[in-house]
Amino acid sequence: MTKSRLEAFSDGVLAIIITIMVLELRVPLGHEWADLGALWPKFLSYALSFVYVAIYWNNHHHLLHATRTVNGAILWANLHLLFWLSLFPFVTAWAGESGFEPVPMASYSAVALLAAVAYAVLHRQLVRADPENAVLVDAARNSVKMKVSIAAYLVGFVAPLLGDWGSWVTAAVLVGIALMWIVPDRQIERAIRQAGEGSAQRPV
Repeated sequence: MTKSRLEAFSDGVLAIIITIMVLELRVPLGHEWADLGALWPKFLSYALSFVYVAIYWNNHHHLLHATRTVNGAILWANLHLLFWLSLFPFVTAWAGESGFEPVPMASYSAVALLAAVAYAVLHRQLVRADPENAVLVDAARNSVKMKVSIAAYLVGFVAPLLGDWGSWVTAAVLVGIALMWIVPDRQIERAIRQAGEGSAQRPV
């Protein structure tokens, strides 16, 4: 499989994930503005998950843009990531339906944690397949945001199990991480841009 096929397949899966999530937003039985009030937990849960899937799509695009080779280990690592991302519709619906109860929120954070670990594994496999790729190597070495995110997701998983108040801690953690990642990995963007400028200035 070429890099372009890997990216196209991943894009298709992420598009389906978003479609499944939005289909969980059922039309209210009434016809007044007040009837929408009961949907606010579901809508907030959907909005947060939409942002998360969008963040993964953006960073996955940047990661593959910097990739020069694909092998079997990378294919499986990518499928591993897509597996955990495919569970977002489930935990999104559960968290929204429950009104952000502790166990659904802990489950949401667990899926987010495992997706982040899977992304880190994919990044590592890309580096192992092409250790001379300075863009990927430097991004992996300096991925402070990834380490912070994984630690925060662990907090988000444990907090709801300690009491009802923990659900709001988890919600704050999830929103905070989303805001931290809302801009794609600048290290990869910067490295790609510098590599392009270097190629343009190199004499033929």
